[in-house]
Amino acid sequence: MIRAIAAVDDRLGISSDTGIPWNVPADVEHFRALTMSSNVLMGYGTYTEFANPMQGCTNYVATRRTEKLRDGFLPVSDLRSFFADGFEGDLWIIGGAMLYATTLEEVEELALTRVAGDFGCTKFFPPFKDMFRLSAEEVPPLVEGVPAIRFQTWQRN
Repeated sequence: MIRAIAAVDDRLGISSDTGIPWNVPADVEHFRALTMSSNVLMGYGTYTEFANPMQGCTNYVATRRTEKLRDGFLPVSDLRSFFADGFEGDLWIIGGAMLYATTLEEVEELALTRVAGDFGCTKFFPPFKDMFRLSAEEVPPLVEGVPAIRFQTWQRN
C-alpha cells in the first residue's frame, strides 16, 4: 500500500525555507512508529535534511541528480516505473512538498498530523479533501508550550 505521512498546519503548510517551524515530540514519535521497518520515499530536499538513513527502513530518494547518494539511500529517477515495479510491501511518502504533489494520485492513505495554527510556511501539502475521506482521528493530550495536534487517517474515496 502506498501511504503519505505529513504534519501540516491550518493552511496545509509543512515547512519554510529554514525547515519545519514547530517542535512537537508526539508527532516525531508518531512518525517513527508508523514508518518503522517500512519502505520510505523522500524528495532530494528531504534527503539533505537527514544525517543518516532511517533505521530499519529502505530509504528511497526521488532525484534526477547524477551524483551518488550517501550510503543507505537508494536513488529513484523514474517515479512511474518505481510505482509500477520498484518496491515490494508498504511504502510511505515522507516529503517534501513537490514529492507529495507529484505522488498524491498514487496514494491510498494519508496519515496527517494537524498542527493547530498558521506557522508562516512557504511549502505546502497539496489539496486532498476531494480525493480522500477522514476515517480516523485521535486527539492526544495537550502539552504546555507545544501546539495542539490531531492525528488523522484519510482513505482514498
